[in-house]
Amino acid sequence: MKKVNIISVCGSGTVTSSMVAEKVKDFLSENGFRAQTVEVNPNGVDSQLESGSWDVIVHTSPLKKKYELPTINSVGLLTGMGEEEFFEELLETVQKLDLA
Repeated sequence: MKKVNIISVCGSGTVTSSMVAEKVKDFLSENGFRAQTVEVNPNGVDSQLESGSWDVIVHTSPLKKKYELPTINSVGLLTGMGEEEFFEELLETVQKLDLA
């Protein structure tokens, strides 16, 4: 199983980002990937990027700036509207990454 490192972002960096992270882990596991996640608020993204090796950012809150790695809006996981599209985009993105 290829490992993918994901930053999950929500307004407070706790409940919503944890829920999104669990759904992402489950989905990726079903599709042959092992996801490691960290949950942060928008202010915590930069410090995570400085301290670790991350592949994708999923977010329910607006990000503070543009980042070099792929970012995917995950609001659809909260509303149910656009959930399928989110998972399609996530899988396409992860499959394109050069993972170990």
